[in-house]
Amino acid sequence: MNHTTWTQLLPFIFILFIVVCFAVLMGTDVISLQSMTSQMPPSLLEMNTIFLSIFIEAVPFVLIGVLIAGFIQMFISEDHVEKWMPKNRVAAVFMSCVIGACFPACECGIVPIVRKLVSKGVPIYAGVGFLLTGPLINPIVIFSTYMAFGNDLKIAALRMGVGFAAALIIALLVSLFFKKNQLKGQTGTMEIHEHTQPASFFKRIWHMLGHAIDEFFDMGKYLIIGAFFAAFVQTYVAAQTLLQAGEGWVSSTLVMMGLAYLLSLCSEADAFIGASFRNLFPTSSILAFLIYGPMIDLKNTVMLVSVFQLKFVFSLIFFITLTVFACTSALVWL
Repeated sequence: MNHTTWTQLLPFIFILFIVVCFAVLMGTDVISLQSMTSQMPPSLLEMNTIFLSIFIEAVPFVLIGVLIAGFIQMFISEDHVEKWMPKNRVAAVFMSCVIGACFPACECGIVPIVRKLVSKGVPIYAGVGFLLTGPLINPIVIFSTYMAFGNDLKIAALRMGVGFAAALIIALLVSLFFKKNQLKGQTGTMEIHEHTQPASFFKRIWHMLGHAIDEFFDMGKYLIIGAFFAAFVQTYVAAQTLLQAGEGWVSSTLVMMGLAYLLSLCSEADAFIGASFRNLFPTSSILAFLIYGPMIDLKNTVMLVSVFQLKFVFSLIFFITLTVFACTSALVWL
């Protein structure tokens, strides 16, 4: 069976998966389940509870995010964004960051879009502004941050404001050091994320659902890993150990940035992971986690290396690390 056939069957497979899961849950013997859980160690039960609470809270935002990403993939072309780009360097950077902030896209979906924009003549620095703000401060991410921190507008506003300022600085730094498009070539591993837009409206809807489902299962595993890691740390790692590892604003900020890079979480859900550490680390460190992860992580690095020159990718990582650390650390003195 070829790739196209599998793509066409994805919605049916997804619906079947939901039905089977529901049937299994409805058929579970509650008494047997209670008997089984009562024999588990208390620490394992606690970890299970924390894991489920993080996962269940985050899943709705992941679903919303992938549906919007699927809609953008099928109904909005890169030409629409390219026409809005000013010729002035500073204005182009600012406009690209603004468009990115209003353009919800997951980390795996934003890279092929930026590659197309750059290949059509959009300056690399404008592409970087779009690349950084798209997954970081779009409306879905800001709303999920607001909900994750108990309807606390302060963290959501700081993530939006500091993240936007950091993206502006990084894109301007790129404009100073890189003039060419920095693309490796027009072929690569990103083709799996791209779809030709069929003429029929209903075919576009169908492909949009297929793309959203593919994105959901792709990002879901990273959410599960991140939620499990956070639950494990909270259950088995003493708070004092974490505090010692991240004692002081410098080390705690670096620890949270390292976690953000390694966990490679979806930006629509990382706020729920970050919120689980708010009793262990200061606000500036949590903010570094929320800003750094959507800008650059392990998964995103692999995708960027497959598209852009290696020197450019490493330079971009350096600019992001330095700028996010400086911007979030500045909050300590404010």
